[in-house]
Amino acid sequence: MTNDQIFEVVVSTLSPDGQPHHAPLGVRYRGNEVVLMPFKPSTTLMNLLGTGCAVLNVVVDTRVIAGCVTGRRNWPVLPARVVRGVRLECALRHLELRLLHTQDDPQRPSLRMVRVHEESHGEFMGFNRAQAAVVEGSVLVSRLHLLPREKVEGEMRYLQIAIDKTAGPEEHEAWDWLRMAVADHRAWEVA
Repeated sequence: MTNDQIFEVVVSTLSPDGQPHHAPLGVRYRGNEVVLMPFKPSTTLMNLLGTGCAVLNVVVDTRVIAGCVTGRRNWPVLPARVVRGVRLECALRHLELRLLHTQDDPQRPSLRMVRVHEESHGEFMGFNRAQAAVVEGSVLVSRLHLLPREKVEGEMRYLQIAIDKTAGPEEHEAWDWLRMAVADHRAWEVA
């Protein structure tokens, strides 16, 4: 049976000249393989095809996810152990991946990656609702150019409930970044 669940992670890649790039991405686990489907065009896709490797970071600090979609990509990193790359210092777990196969697509190519190394770095205590709200808000912000304004505003209002009830300082900071990105997009639409 194939697992079609999508799990939100942060993928770290290196440019050909060694510059780290971090991007939130939904992935599918298929046994020893991980399927990535980055959009065309994207830095993540170019780096993956250029180097043939990536590091998948499992994080609970949702500031990383919100930060990546709002232009805050400079996060502390450590060197990967097996592949040429870096992992996020805050990752609770990381998987180092090598490219096995690429299936092209006009919008989202499918890249089958094989696990070559994985490590755990911390204990998972569980998610609070605010963390899930930040992840969903980050997805909305990453698609502001595609979604109707009313949908974004309605979903952000609904997600605000979880922020108000369960957010800690990190989630409040991440949420503020997302709200600013939505406001900036609205201002740009009007201008």
